[in-house]
Amino acid sequence: MAVYSMTGYASAQATPGAGTAATEGKPAAAGRLGLEIRSVNSRFLDLSFRLADELRAHEPALRELLATRLKRGKVEVRAGIEGSAAGGLQEPTVRMLQRVGAVQDHVRSWLPDAPALSVAEVLRLATADVTADVDWSPVVQEVAGRALADLVAARQREGKRLADMLQGHLAQLRELCATAKPLVPQLVEQQRQRFLDRWKEAMALSEGTVSPESAQDRALTEATAFAIRIDVAEELTRLASHLDEIERLLKKGGEVGKRLDFLIQELHREANTLGSKSALLELSRISVDMKVLIEQMREQVQNLE
Repeated sequence: MAVYSMTGYASAQATPGAGTAATEGKPAAAGRLGLEIRSVNSRFLDLSFRLADELRAHEPALRELLATRLKRGKVEVRAGIEGSAAGGLQEPTVRMLQRVGAVQDHVRSWLPDAPALSVAEVLRLATADVTADVDWSPVVQEVAGRALADLVAARQREGKRLADMLQGHLAQLRELCATAKPLVPQLVEQQRQRFLDRWKEAMALSEGTVSPESAQDRALTEATAFAIRIDVAEELTRLASHLDEIERLLKKGGEVGKRLDFLIQELHREANTLGSKSALLELSRISVDMKVLIEQMREQVQNLE
């Protein structure tokens, strides 16, 4: 199954044809329907519509259609009717112009300060009845279906690109884990030796007031306890486990965005702990490199559905 991004764009256009979109006896083409869909990342599925007045009644059907294919993302749908089928300017009838003029005169008799209608407004009003006579339902469904299919395809292509980038980051994180692992025994032994050196210095200063055996036991106990506190082997093991799970989810595909986001948070937590427990400069550098990669992964995962 593919991995899908929440980012995408698609558009489609169509003109109602005789016997399909126009009712019998009406004009074969009363305008051109254009529809576009844009989507960006969001925690949930958030649908918004900007439809022409003639198309507002189709919003519930469009909402239902989109919900069948999209699970997450902020999705905006715009649809409108433009021009005529021939792409030219439709000429209003004399009767319609007379009606528009009469209505305007009636309004201005009550509202003398009302501005006169512009040519564009007259044309829109005079041709409104033509598009109103058309049954747009089949055209809306057909155009929305094509645009939605194109949007899903675009989200799939973007999702594949993001998944490939995430796989590259996983490989880099595995290399960093492999580099850090041999340093763990060295770190523990270094700290134990440091405590023993401090014990010898303390014994030299105590001048025999404390028995060597007691002081050495105490120093070894403290050294061991501190070595356990700075041992990062457990963090490296958990990091490797999280990387395996992320790779498994990317191969599985589907709706993996929320789970990947949680795993990225866990990766960041383990990398932070690795850095805070590190007493070696090399481990600190590895921790910083890990956090840079994880932050890049977080930005990419937030775009996945």
